[in-house]
Amino acid sequence: MGFKLILACILVAIEAYLLGSIVFGILISKHFCHDDVRTHGSGSAGMTNMLRNYGKAAGAATAVGDVAKGAVAVILGRLIFEWMLPGTGIEPICGAYLAGIFAVIGHTLPIYFGFKGGKGVLVGAGAILATSPIIVVALLVIFLIEFAITRIVSLGSIIVAGLYPVLAILYWWLWEGANLPSLVFIGVCAAIMGGMVIYMHRTNIQRLHDGTEYRFTKKK
Repeated sequence: MGFKLILACILVAIEAYLLGSIVFGILISKHFCHDDVRTHGSGSAGMTNMLRNYGKAAGAATAVGDVAKGAVAVILGRLIFEWMLPGTGIEPICGAYLAGIFAVIGHTLPIYFGFKGGKGVLVGAGAILATSPIIVVALLVIFLIEFAITRIVSLGSIIVAGLYPVLAILYWWLWEGANLPSLVFIGVCAAIMGGMVIYMHRTNIQRLHDGTEYRFTKKK
């Protein structure tokens, strides 16, 4: 089983990373806006920076693409584990969580675009949506409450990234009854994914500390 598990993990990592590296913010800004979103604002290729610089349509298209690629990556990851590791005690959902990590890595460090992409929040959201929609609903409610109060997108992203590992473990333990090895695997993957998203917001954290972070109530 050891060799098959390693091979399955490698295949999942490759497919998820390559999918994650398709950064829609960069593609849309270059081919439709004849620009590179990474040269503006926060320097990120995510939905928020696209929205600020190119408007609602570009922001919405970026969001849809990022969520979709996260979802596709974890669906493939789950199928790979299901195909390669039947009857091993490692549940297929573990492949989905592993794929989520590498999809976020691909988005933040895209091989196709000089290893400079976005922050991975919506990619992570797509991954979570395809693995456990109930968790997405819970995190979305938390995010919307935070945003309604502060109007700061980055703070909401940081909060939900920190809560995600806790909710993932609780969901798969109490709701799905996953076995202990799978719970450990899921918990580690969820913690890594949440940690990566928080790390990618380190400049936002500094601006939050300084009181200079962007609020959507402010006009340019």
